Order: sequence, then structure tokens, then C-alpha cells
Amino acid sequence: MTTDLLTSIRRMWDHCAWADRLLYDALAGSTRVAAGWVEYSHILGAEETWLSRLEGRAPRAAVWPKLERDQIVALRDHVAHGYETYLERLDESALSTSIEYTNSAGKTFQTPCADILLHVALHGQYHRGKINLLLRESGGEPVPVDYIAFVRGVPAATQEIR
Repeated sequence: MTTDLLTSIRRMWDHCAWADRLLYDALAGSTRVAAGWVEYSHILGAEETWLSRLEGRAPRAAVWPKLERDQIVALRDHVAHGYETYLERLDESALSTSIEYTNSAGKTFQTPCADILLHVALHGQYHRGKINLLLRESGGEPVPVDYIAFVRGVPAATQEIR
């Protein structure tokens, strides 16, 4: 099966929204992972910041936002809907379009749309891994948010910790 880049990116974003929902549920069920909420809020803040750059508007959240639970849910849902809408409107040729933006250090860059979308998906997965480590260290169960778990619909293989 061959898949074009836009289809792959859309699938990756479906995975990101799925993983964000699963991790929220895991964090909400744990009382000992305050640092996990910081990481989780950062995933959403970064996703919103990059979406605002793609859409050419001001961000609705900081990159490292300090959010209450109801704000977290609202931002998660806003970001998921925003990327879904953005990607529905996007066509393959737009992936190579350079997006100009200024980062949080005040430096201006131009980056192709596809590279931004891939970066944000990979960045989020990095922080999801950190959250899973924090869950495990606090005595909780990590959440299987691997892409293959999303594709298969079942968790990936696990390693017993002794």
C-alpha cells in the first residue's frame, strides 16, 4: 500500500488526538503526578502555538501554559478540532508552503508546512513518553500511546519490570 504524505500526516494527527485523550484519562485517574500535568499542558500549548503559526493568528495559549483541569480539556478539544479542520482544508501542494513565524526567543524562521506538522507530532510523542515515565514512577500504569497501538487498536508488547 502506498500512501501520500498528506494522508500520512492526517493519520498521525488522528493518533495525536487519540493519545492526548488517553493520557488525560490516565492523569485524571492519578493523584500523584503533578509534573505530568505540566508536561501534558505543554503538549497542548505547543500544539496550539504551532497551529496558530500555521493559521497565521495569535496563539490562544502559551507554550508552557499553567492551566486548570477545565482549561486543559477546553484547550485539548480546541487543538484537536483545530488540526482536524486545518488538515481537512489542506491539499498536498500546501505541504511545501513555507510558513513564516517568530519563535519564543524572538527569532524569525520559515519552515515548510509538512515539517511543522511532523515536528509537532513527534514533539508531542516525546512529552507523552515523559508523562508515561512519571506515571510509572508514581506507581501508576503507563498508557500505551505508541502509534502501532493506535493502528492495531490494541496495546503494543510490553516488557515486564522486575
